[in-house]
Amino acid sequence: MKVLLDIDRDYKETKVIIETPTLDASVQEVLDFIKGRDTEFLVGKVDEMQHILKPQDIHFFHTENDSVLAVNANGSYKLKEKLYELEDILPSNKFIRLSKSVIANLHELSRFEASFNGTLCVYFKSGVKEYVSRTYVSAIKDALKMNRRKNG
Repeated sequence: MKVLLDIDRDYKETKVIIETPTLDASVQEVLDFIKGRDTEFLVGKVDEMQHILKPQDIHFFHTENDSVLAVNANGSYKLKEKLYELEDILPSNKFIRLSKSVIANLHELSRFEASFNGTLCVYFKSGVKEYVSRTYVSAIKDALKMNRRKNG
C-alpha cells in the first residue's frame, strides 16, 4: 500500500482520497480508523434513567415501536440514534447488519442455522435469536468467513 502526504497551506480543509481496485480488509481498517469509528460509549435510557453503554458490551441493536434499542446482558436501553447512524459510527469489523431492523455484535454470536427460506437464524451467546434477511446473508457469511472457496 502506498501512502502519500501533501501538505500545503493553501488547502482549506483536510481531504483523504483512497484509490483502490477493491475494498479489502486493510482498506476497510484504514477507513474505520479515519472515520473515528471507535465509539467509546453510547447513552441508553430506561424510563428516566440514563445509562452509559460500551458498544463492545452490546449484543445487538434493533428497532421496536419506532425506537432503537440496545440489548446487552443487563437488558434493553432506548437510544436516540437511528440504526443507520449506528452503522456509521460503529466499527464495521465488529458490528454487522442482519436485517433492516437489526445490527449485531459479531463477537456476541454463538451459532447459526440455515432456514428453509434462504435466511439464516443467528443465536447470540445470551440465547436470543434473530434472523438474517436474505439481503444480508452474503455479508454475514463473508464476515464469518463462511464464503471461502474450497480448492479442488
